[in-house]
Amino acid sequence: MKALVCRAYGPIESLAIGELPDPVPVAGQVVVGVKACGVNFPDLLIVQGKYQFKPPPPFAPGGEVAGVIEAVGAGVEGLRVGDRVLAMSIWGGMAEKLAADATQVLRIPDGVDFRSASCVATAYGTTVHALRDRAHLQAGETLLVLGAAGGVGLAAVQVGKRMGARVIAAASTAEKLETCKRHGADLLVNYVTEDLKERVKSLTDGAGADVVYDPVGGPHTEAALRATAWNGRVLVIGFAAGDIPRVPTNLVLLKGCSLVGVFWGMALVRERARLMGQIEEILGWVKDGSVRPHVHATYPLSRALDALREVEQRRVQGKVIVVPGGEG
Repeated sequence: MKALVCRAYGPIESLAIGELPDPVPVAGQVVVGVKACGVNFPDLLIVQGKYQFKPPPPFAPGGEVAGVIEAVGAGVEGLRVGDRVLAMSIWGGMAEKLAADATQVLRIPDGVDFRSASCVATAYGTTVHALRDRAHLQAGETLLVLGAAGGVGLAAVQVGKRMGARVIAAASTAEKLETCKRHGADLLVNYVTEDLKERVKSLTDGAGADVVYDPVGGPHTEAALRATAWNGRVLVIGFAAGDIPRVPTNLVLLKGCSLVGVFWGMALVRERARLMGQIEEILGWVKDGSVRPHVHATYPLSRALDALREVEQRRVQGKVIVVPGGEG
């Protein structure tokens, strides 16, 4: 089968379209014909050997796909050839076919297309776990989202609004902030042209944000921590800026706030049934229209490297998707 192949850990420019063996399902697996693969920041890390999980090359990046089941392994119940499904596998998705553990596969509801479904697992799964399970976000609280126009950022804007929070979206350009506004953000901060701490303080009458959602890291983390309210929670989602910040922990003491780690991938391993239930719930939100994944662009498999470049260069608003074949 054709795939975007990583033959050795290194920069994304070392990837190339090539051939990998067609997957054959072992017991407990299904093989999915990939219709759409959502692209995420961890896909950049995994091909460089910088992610928490390190598959042995050769492999294809891409951890969330939507498609149609083509084969079912022994012992699999409740899934059949021909089912439209969302499948998660950490890697392997930027290919024509993917073998996935059946416990990480969900049927896509009628009315939800493949492209929308391929946006759900990582961005929205991470966000629901972060805001509901880790931050215990309450209706009426103020949520500050950094990198708010990105995949997980826009998910946080939408899910935060759905949970009844007042959402402050922080991003680097006016265009990105306009996208955040269209998706429900109440207040906007350009952290390139404005002082993030002072602006958030002014928008909250000096109180600060109850919850900070930080998938960016880098220089904005400390400013966001300084803008956190008493008893606030700062969610450490990831480090898209490339720099793991070192923060003055005396601020955590003085504010009585918490730094809270969010490792959705490991949570999915440790609490699979419950978190898969959350993803099923999110698919229901997509079906009823209360959550609308924002697709920045789609690329054929032959241009999958361009999709990764878009993410690497931080040009993406929402998600980019690789479409190996077939419309969904």
